[in-house]
Amino acid sequence: MLGIIGKKLGMSQVFTEQGECVPVTVVKAGPCEVTQVKTEKKDGYSAIQIGFDEKREDKVNKPEEGHFKKAGTKAYNVLMEFKNVAEELMKTGEEIKVEYFHPGEKVKVTGISKGKGFQGVVKKYKFKGGPKSHGQSHTLRTHGSIGMAADPSRVLKGTRMAGRAGNESVTIRNLEVVKVDSDQNLLYIKGSVPGAKNGILKIRK
Repeated sequence: MLGIIGKKLGMSQVFTEQGECVPVTVVKAGPCEVTQVKTEKKDGYSAIQIGFDEKREDKVNKPEEGHFKKAGTKAYNVLMEFKNVAEELMKTGEEIKVEYFHPGEKVKVTGISKGKGFQGVVKKYKFKGGPKSHGQSHTLRTHGSIGMAADPSRVLKGTRMAGRAGNESVTIRNLEVVKVDSDQNLLYIKGSVPGAKNGILKIRK
């Protein structure tokens, strides 16, 4: 499955020929370089590793230096793997550019969602909270009872309670590519995508 790594620049809008305003997310996608080819025989599965966002030489450590030197490529800050890729891309040094995508095409985008910190169940899981009247004084935004008195006399694993919200991998499928700017390596994707501004995104066809 062909994919590319990108950086979320922010949101904008694009007007269609009919004058319709379409909200889009602008992503700086690529160019990416194939830094490693994994094969069924050697690694147990077939995939390519690609790099994005060139790294300064003084920031490259010894293991990374050896890895990129073996591949004969530049050093990169971000590395990701893509499986089921076309054979012509299965060689190190091959460049993947934004031109591989076309307007009207559907893509799935993976990113790290915005971290919200420690949150209660109303914000984290959309609980409605306790009653607003009838003498209640301190259960307005609590989750209520979480355990059982008799059997099994414990709190079940996975019970939804307060805790850290966000900052997790989120994938949105079937997002439409509205526009491709190959000169500036920009991809305009309809609607919103996961993550904050300057967040790293994995975009797959």
